[in-house]
Amino acid sequence: MFRIVIPARYASVRLPGKPLRLIAGRPMLEHVYRRALLAGAAEVVVATDDERVLAACQAFGATALLTSASHPSGTDRLGEVATRRGWPEQSIVVNVQGDEPFLPPANVAQVATLLAASPAAAIATLATPIHSLDEFLDPNVVKVVTDAAGRALYFSRAPIPCVRDALAAAATGPARYAGALRHIGLYAYRVAALQRLATLPAGPLELAERLEQLRALENGLGIVVAVAAEVPGPGVDTEADLAAADRLMRGA
Repeated sequence: MFRIVIPARYASVRLPGKPLRLIAGRPMLEHVYRRALLAGAAEVVVATDDERVLAACQAFGATALLTSASHPSGTDRLGEVATRRGWPEQSIVVNVQGDEPFLPPANVAQVATLLAASPAAAIATLATPIHSLDEFLDPNVVKVVTDAAGRALYFSRAPIPCVRDALAAAATGPARYAGALRHIGLYAYRVAALQRLATLPAGPLELAERLEQLRALENGLGIVVAVAAEVPGPGVDTEADLAAADRLMRGA
């Protein structure tokens, strides 16, 4: 059994009012919520900091909680929900981003199952193979490397792993990014890990890379990684993304 929390912050620099922006006539958050319902969770809860989002959730039938506006991250918002709902420390919560209207429900179930099958891990997440050099070199694409058992060793915006011989030969083909994995921002947490993360300050690696998952690694919280069952659809961060999502949702 697992639960899903969808953090939905109203403010967004690049796309104001993001959760309530319309895609095919419905709020983006409604699309995310309805996909999350298909993953087989015991509960699906939206966690927001805004009364407008709360009202919209009530209108389309979602369970929602108004959480503190002071949370620095979605992880902290999840922790508040888990505490208020009284979820046990060893129970599993999946963080579903509120700007993923094409999220495959199979991936949500997969990441929860992965954590349940990994008792030594505090967190589980997913990745997909990298298929182009541009993707490998893009600092907006987060890369992850793991050990032989699938445990995360590091996450970075830099191109990792660096294939030394390919780099020395100035290779620009597949040899340069062979085996590289793109991290997907879909996480399953044990509630105890959420509560611990909320008490920890950002460390030097997190501050350098601007990657919150490095806080877990810096503090000894194990993260297990698997290749996603399905390649996720596009997320929505900008007006152009929103327009593209609307066309895709409408089948245009």
